[in-house]
Amino acid sequence: MAKNLSNLRAPKGANSNKKRIGRGMGSGMGKTSTRGHKGQGSRSGSRTMRGFEGGQMPLHRRLPKRGFTNIFRTEYTVLGLDTIASLNESELTIEKLQALGVAKKNALVKVLANGEITTAVTVHAHKFSKAAQEKIEKAGGKAVVLG
Repeated sequence: MAKNLSNLRAPKGANSNKKRIGRGMGSGMGKTSTRGHKGQGSRSGSRTMRGFEGGQMPLHRRLPKRGFTNIFRTEYTVLGLDTIASLNESELTIEKLQALGVAKKNALVKVLANGEITTAVTVHAHKFSKAAQEKIEKAGGKAVVLG
């Protein structure tokens, strides 16, 4: 018989009824309602905190804490000179970089001296490394720092 939408069936054992807890002895989960005898989990309103390991020192407390995370740190999208050279543009603004998919929207851009640049390019960015600025100007381009 050909299989089509009218005679499709779930494989055997795929569908099983929901466990109906607390519905008496006939349910197969009677008396303690799958909670076992005594102990924390058997009591009403029992809930352990996230990461609780039965009284053992939890993993997040066993691992060493190191360093410091500055929550006020300014993140820059790093752009190398090799990337700028591969774009083949005469002027690169932040909007153009976003349109080309190099920088995300509202991202701060910093240009680093990774690679070489031979063509004159005017680059608008929030920061430049000294070496990158020198290489851009040596190639006849301009490094414009945005405020």
